[in-house]
Amino acid sequence: MPSRPAICSHSLGRAWVHNLPEKLDAASKYGFDIELFYEDLLYIAKSLPGGATSANHLAAAHIVRSLCDERAIAIINIQPFMHYEGLRDRQRHVKRIQELKLWMQMAHILGTDTIAIPSSFLGTDEASGDLDLIVSDMQEVADLGAAEGIHFGYESLAWGTYSDTWERSWEIVRRVDRPNFKLCLDTFNMAARVYANPAAPTRKNPNAEADLAASLQRLVKTVDVRKIAFVQVVDAEYLEEPLVEGHAYYDAAQPARMSWSRNCRLFYGESDRGAYLPVKQILKAILVDLGYRGRISAELFNRSLTESDSSVPEEHARRAGESWKKIEREFGLKTHRRQSSVQSVAREQTARL
Repeated sequence: MPSRPAICSHSLGRAWVHNLPEKLDAASKYGFDIELFYEDLLYIAKSLPGGATSANHLAAAHIVRSLCDERAIAIINIQPFMHYEGLRDRQRHVKRIQELKLWMQMAHILGTDTIAIPSSFLGTDEASGDLDLIVSDMQEVADLGAAEGIHFGYESLAWGTYSDTWERSWEIVRRVDRPNFKLCLDTFNMAARVYANPAAPTRKNPNAEADLAASLQRLVKTVDVRKIAFVQVVDAEYLEEPLVEGHAYYDAAQPARMSWSRNCRLFYGESDRGAYLPVKQILKAILVDLGYRGRISAELFNRSLTESDSSVPEEHARRAGESWKKIEREFGLKTHRRQSSVQSVAREQTARL
């Protein structure tokens, strides 16, 4: 297992509400490395003279790296590089490739070798479902990354336009066939597609239990554990009412699963908060049956992250820490936790934050 678990920087509070130093303080206090959410880096870049230029993106990456160094925090990846694959407008594709080259420069500065790519949820007028095109696009990023020592983790979002199951993301990873292009498994997105439906009267799909069991059997039989880049572990809230028009979280511009994801994710084991997804069953398939021993992180989105109270980052880090202890106990994991204390932020450049 990794030396310690990771938490997404976004999971500690939204960048425009909670600054990065206080979020990193919380991560350090509870023994986490981080997945760096691009929004945190972009917010810093925008605050520099001249705004979000390429040069300021690189400067922001240096600032973030310094903040993490002061707390002995590793950055396991930067994410999400969104809406990339299968673009119908190939000039737009060229622009995304240029953006990727900037992301790779930032990755080097940040000290990470991994960029996470979620499946696109653009409309069918913007994104093609041509699997050959999608695979070709992914081979292009993999080949560019290989020359720079960069790896990619590809994840199917439960509301992805063409890639919404782990089976489809695995098919793409398998067909891309590059050693630096691997699979990201997210327990929420896996369960949210095959098991759960927040808009249904039962909040579950028909035959949810049987379909999940069959899906996990396929996972264990078909996925090469060496091709898993990292695993993200969170649960989600059982809603009192179906997420349909009239619900507080309903957004006509978003699929129900997307609105549910943005408002209602929970950490593993938080049944007292309404968590109901079969995450333990999914983790057993990944950790026990497949024998995965790589990076594990918590990627949480929730309405609570927009609350302005200064206690939000630490409260979420505390909850994530309790969640990780449950995973350790239930699966017999052994990790080595860093003992150093949180250091104060002293560098002049951080004052801008």
